[in-house]
This record gives sequence, structure tokens and C-alpha cells, in this order.
Amino acid sequence: MNLAYDYPVLGAFWTVMWIFLWILWIVLLFRIIVDIFRDDTLGGGGKTGWLIFVVLLPFLGVFVYVLARGKGMGKREVKHAQEQKQAFDEYVRDAAFSGAGSEADQLARLSEMRAKGDITDAEFQQAKAKILH
Repeated sequence: MNLAYDYPVLGAFWTVMWIFLWILWIVLLFRIIVDIFRDDTLGGGGKTGWLIFVVLLPFLGVFVYVLARGKGMGKREVKHAQEQKQAFDEYVRDAAFSGAGSEADQLARLSEMRAKGDITDAEFQQAKAKILH
């Protein structure tokens, strides 16, 4: 007895569930492919092997990859996010101080940033040396 045909709402539920699972599968597949390319510890041969395995046998490849290397996926994602944030912060600092007024104005703004805690003393000394040279 198939309840999905007796109750149209249940049929709609199953359809939505399968679509959701299919989209979830596609997202997981692409996330793993991105993780393969992002991993700096994996050599070219290793990346090629994992990529071929994941593309040719997607279900088995994804499950084996998650079992074998899943623990490091989160660490690599966090490392990548931290690197992006650091690069963005450096860009903002450089853009804020490049060509913005006289040296005295730049040093005053730099001192204010240090007083607020936006930059550390080491960053303050680096920026100060950059302004004065």
C-alpha cells in the first residue's frame, strides 16, 4: 500500500524531501571538491587521485573522503577564513594610511587606532616605520 498516492500532501512532502536531499548532495560534492583543491598538504598526485575518485564514483568517493579526511575539512575552512580576514584587515589598514594627509595626520590616526585597541603595538610600530620612511 503506497500512502503517497492516497494522501497528496504526503506525496508533496516526499517530493520536497528528495529535492532537498539532492541539493544537499550537490553542495556536499562541491564542498569536497573545493576542499581537495584548497588542501596545501596534499600533493598534485593526491589531489588528482581524490578528484578522479570523487568525480567518477561520486557517492562512494564522497563517503570515503569524508571518512578519511573529514576531520581536517573544518580546520582547513577555519584557516582559510582566518587568512582571508587577515588579508582584508591588512588591505584596509594599507588603504587607510596610503596618501591620507600629512605624516602628522597619519601618525595621529595611527595613535588613535592603537589607543582604541584596533591594532597592536607591533602593528603600530610597523605602520609608523612605513609612514616615516
